[in-house]
Parts: sequence; structure tokens; C-alpha cells
Amino acid sequence: MQLLREFVAEREWGQFHSSANLAKSISIESGELLECFQWNDEAETERVQSELADVLTYAYLLADRLGVDPDTIVAKKLEESRTKYPVEKARGRSSKYDEL
Repeated sequence: MQLLREFVAEREWGQFHSSANLAKSISIESGELLECFQWNDEAETERVQSELADVLTYAYLLADRLGVDPDTIVAKKLEESRTKYPVEKARGRSSKYDEL
């Protein structure tokens, strides 16, 4: 996180990093990641990693802007998902929780 903060500060880009702009950037970069797999499942590894890094970068910057710890909110969401998708019902299935 510190490396990202320094990178942004050096370039004075924080002025552009509203929550809305960062959320939009996550979506845009996610689309570019998905584009790697547009025509087949065998995407170029370096390109996938680059696009994934962009998605993660904007996600971390948004978490920082919102004042939340990424590890904490992921752990909280995982606990919620454990309740929605109990192992005995969800193992080996891709059904949505309300269809289990």
C-alpha cells in the first residue's frame, strides 16, 4: 500500500482518485482483463498478469480512499459467504445460494 501511495503522490494523481473514479477504473481494467480471454481460454500470461495488476491496484487504491483494510473486508465477506454457501450444500456445485 505504501508503494502505491508514494507512486500516486509523486505524480499528484490523488486529485483524480475519487471513489467513483476508482470504481470506474476497476470496471474498465476488469474489462481489459476479460478481453485477454475473449476468443479462447489460453490467454497470454504476461498480459493477464499486467491487467490483473491494474485491477488490483485500483481496488487497493479504492480501499485506501474509503479507509478500509482490504484483508479485513475480504475476511468479513468470506464469513458472510460461508453462511450463504454451507459446505454440505455447496460442495461441488456452482448454484447460487438461494438455489442450494
